[in-house]
Amino acid sequence: MELKSESPMSPMFETVLVANRGEIAVRVIRSLRRLGVRSVAVFSDADADALHVREADTAVRLGPASPAESYLSVKRLLDAADRAGAQAVHPGYGFLAENAAFARACTGAGLTFIGPPAAAIELMGDKIRAKESVRAAGVPVVPGSTGSALTDAELAEAAREIGMPVLLKPSAGGGGKGMRLVRDEARLADEIAAARREARGAFGDDTLLVERWIDGPRHIEIQVLADGYGHVIHLGERECSLQRRHQKIIEEAPSPLLDPGTRALMGEAAVQAARSCGYVGAGTVEFIVPGADPAAYCFMEMNTRLQVEHPVTELITGLDLVEWQLRIAAGERLPLAQDDISLTGHAVEARICAETARVSGGRVDFLPSAGTVLALSEPDGEGVRVDSGLAVGTEIGTVYDPMLAKVVAHGPDRPTALRRLRAALARTTTLGLDTNTGFLRRLAAHPAVASGDLDTGLVDREAPGLVPAAVPDEVYAAAALLRQAALEPGGPSTVDGSGWVDPFSVPTGWRLGGQPAWTVHALRMPGHAPVTVRVRGRAHDAEVWLACPDTPEAPEAPETPADDMAVRARLTLPRDGSVSRAVLDWGGLTHTFAYAAQGAGHWLGRDGDAWHVVDHDPVEAALRGGAAGAHAGELTAPMPGTVTVVKAAVGDEVTAGQGLVVVEAMKMEHVISAPHDGTVTELDVTPGSTVAMDQLLAVVAPHETVVDPRETEQRETEERKTEERE
Repeated sequence: MELKSESPMSPMFETVLVANRGEIAVRVIRSLRRLGVRSVAVFSDADADALHVREADTAVRLGPASPAESYLSVKRLLDAADRAGAQAVHPGYGFLAENAAFARACTGAGLTFIGPPAAAIELMGDKIRAKESVRAAGVPVVPGSTGSALTDAELAEAAREIGMPVLLKPSAGGGGKGMRLVRDEARLADEIAAARREARGAFGDDTLLVERWIDGPRHIEIQVLADGYGHVIHLGERECSLQRRHQKIIEEAPSPLLDPGTRALMGEAAVQAARSCGYVGAGTVEFIVPGADPAAYCFMEMNTRLQVEHPVTELITGLDLVEWQLRIAAGERLPLAQDDISLTGHAVEARICAETARVSGGRVDFLPSAGTVLALSEPDGEGVRVDSGLAVGTEIGTVYDPMLAKVVAHGPDRPTALRRLRAALARTTTLGLDTNTGFLRRLAAHPAVASGDLDTGLVDREAPGLVPAAVPDEVYAAAALLRQAALEPGGPSTVDGSGWVDPFSVPTGWRLGGQPAWTVHALRMPGHAPVTVRVRGRAHDAEVWLACPDTPEAPEAPETPADDMAVRARLTLPRDGSVSRAVLDWGGLTHTFAYAAQGAGHWLGRDGDAWHVVDHDPVEAALRGGAAGAHAGELTAPMPGTVTVVKAAVGDEVTAGQGLVVVEAMKMEHVISAPHDGTVTELDVTPGSTVAMDQLLAVVAPHETVVDPRETEQRETEERKTEERE
């Protein structure tokens, strides 16, 4: 839909600085380019070669990787705008997008802030004041605490008055940062402390409020647009109930829950909420909605910025929300009335994040991952849109938010949109780090998602069944044959059998006048048992035998392969496309993988999933295993990050489940807990320490293994005396 202004169009900006990074910066830059506006990117040292820097017309270095010294530095951003000759600043989302002081600083520097007035940001950014404001405008709100700057004791008392379960929320920000669901009153003190730490780290403000938790809720938000002349409209709703850790991962528009009457009522409530704070620009009003009674919706908060999930609204309305942010900021009037807005078809978005899913104790932890993008293939086709900040060679660390890209699908109806999304996710390849792409594809195929029977707890309940328990055998077979091919003269280029090679030089097990021997490849994957793969023949035509299948119920394999247990396999490496492909014929079935070499191993990808299979040294593993046995209870970092809290010291007596160390990465905390009752015998980190994945943090020796050295000496003496008597 193209909006035509009824009055002469205000002069558009010549140059706009985009005060953000990653996929949102790229997305804003592309709208600027379409409008003929010069774009200025900013970057930290960590992002010097990032895609948003390459896409912009010009780019300005801000400083070191630390957000405080780059993307959160108001002074450096304003200096960058001045140097580049920008007239306006687009904040994107995250960082300073909802920072009233930044909006005022832009205005004070003679720049147009492409967003709402600072007063509106300030009012709606304070969740406590925001609830009071919209309540006065007649909008229903979630029952919760009143007043600001509540102490820990006052928060706990308010929670007890409301009744468990309750939700702790930072007053100063959103995005799930610092939000804590508390069902057990005894956990209140610890959860309040943790919520304050996360809120302080994410927003620089640890003010909390507490709200009643509604079991089985749905999260539905309304997109609003308001010009500077008092005209406000809404663009329908988005269903955002598919979340984990209070962070959205799949969103859609419109919601399968709402009927036209409820949509109109919620839309009008959102418009009133926007009017109550003098809103201008694009914004989102979020509601909590009981699934059994959609008419009982309640206001939660207002996001005074563009939302991550804005593409689904763009696809069903035909409006470019970034364009209208720019036009409104430039002084244009909105030319449409509410009745002019129509919703066409259905759209679904999935957020691709850098994270590793680990199943532990019947639940799934989504931990930040890091690495270099070695291979990348993003989908296209009818109804498919990708907003991405990725390129081959992009370094993904743990300093910034883990979201990498968004895959969005549109169709004439919901089943078509979901089907296109699943197919697009299956065609998405990102090798070099773990992502949640495969998880999202399986989630989009879940029966409850297909039927629209959603709530905010669905992902947490169903996640264990959406994470594969084992690595498919064909992955190890493909990895072994790739390794076999790399060992042959000429490497993978000779795997198709072309050209002559010395038979004594290839790892086929060829023998003069004798039975060919098996070539052994020991392989492993993080979190899985090592697998021994035996190969006889060249990679392009071989027998493969998995000596130790990666399944817990598999019997112990014999040392010598039996010929009737081998699987006929063939590997071919087509030489086309931007991503290297390996086609494996495995027992009569063909599997196609994307692959990329890294160190002593390969990344393989298929249907959105990726596996990093590396060489396994059994001698090294045995030595490491012996050390682990000597230090039962080793606690290692589950992700790269920074230690924020250390709750124990060497010599402390601890109990199973007691939190010992808190590691933060990508604005999320992970508590490292004691695996059993015992004594802390080693503690190798302090607050502020930077840790790598799998780095040793602490050792908790079980009580039964803590032995007085004098007792050990006495026992050994008695054993020697017994031996002498014998």
